[in-house]
Amino acid sequence: MLSIIVPCYNEEETVPLFYAAVEKIRSAIGQSLEYIFVNDGSHDKTLIELRRLASQNKSVRYLSFSRNFGKESALYAGLKAAKGDLVTVMDADLQDPPELLPKMIGMIQDPEIDCVGTRRADRAGEPKIRSFFARQFYHLINRISSTQMIDGARDFRLMTRQMVDAILELSEYNRFSKGLFSWVGFNTEYISYPNRERVAGRTSWSFWKLFNYSLDGIVNFSDAPLNIASFVGAFSCIASGIAMVLIVVRALMYHNSAAGWPSLVCIILFLGGLQLLCLGIIGKYIGKIFLETKKRPIYILRETEQSLKSK
Repeated sequence: MLSIIVPCYNEEETVPLFYAAVEKIRSAIGQSLEYIFVNDGSHDKTLIELRRLASQNKSVRYLSFSRNFGKESALYAGLKAAKGDLVTVMDADLQDPPELLPKMIGMIQDPEIDCVGTRRADRAGEPKIRSFFARQFYHLINRISSTQMIDGARDFRLMTRQMVDAILELSEYNRFSKGLFSWVGFNTEYISYPNRERVAGRTSWSFWKLFNYSLDGIVNFSDAPLNIASFVGAFSCIASGIAMVLIVVRALMYHNSAAGWPSLVCIILFLGGLQLLCLGIIGKYIGKIFLETKKRPIYILRETEQSLKSK
């Protein structure tokens, strides 16, 4: 059986289109299907659409959160609920082409392949500033982290049960799925396809959300920022020591201790800024540790298709 996990946040327009697109190629897939829609605290009629699909088709399941917990929590919940021998993750907006599924299933039949991933061949239609920062993020993360991530890789991938079980063992609160998929290892082959626009609705991913998401990825999979903060701190101390020696020598030689106040203020402001930067980096890591030690649940369920049947 193939489990199709679909995180949904305000996707009332796209859910029916996605379901129809997959059903259209169901015979080509050649396996029994299990839909797992995860309603991540949507404010529109997404849940109503999921209830309707679940009442019409027994292969449609859904999980509805008590509030918005984020896509990472939705992915984890879907993986945890999946029962299939093969599991795929797809977006409801059809930016992940369902017609690739038959080819992906054929590829994963190779015993040497544990995962078939997808990546965008281009970023056509995406704002240039977003494309630039996305490319810079992948370039940076692959230089400072031992976990390599593919530029343009999508969450859309087909995984074996063994790989899914390995991912579920990583029950950390602060999740970055692109990194987790890579960290667990397993042999992955990629399929490229041209970038696609959403079929309906509006994306919930603003530039600021993507920026914060990229920061989470860096913090979760690299300690390089901490090393940089330590280096900057050490360099500042050495530079400050040399500056103090020069100031004392100049005062003894020229007897002019009052001169140089502008430069002194600039130095103080510069060092103060470096200290705040380093404290911010350290604080980011401490904040992640703080959230992990709380041991809060990754998500809270409010409703499933089982509760719908019991009413």
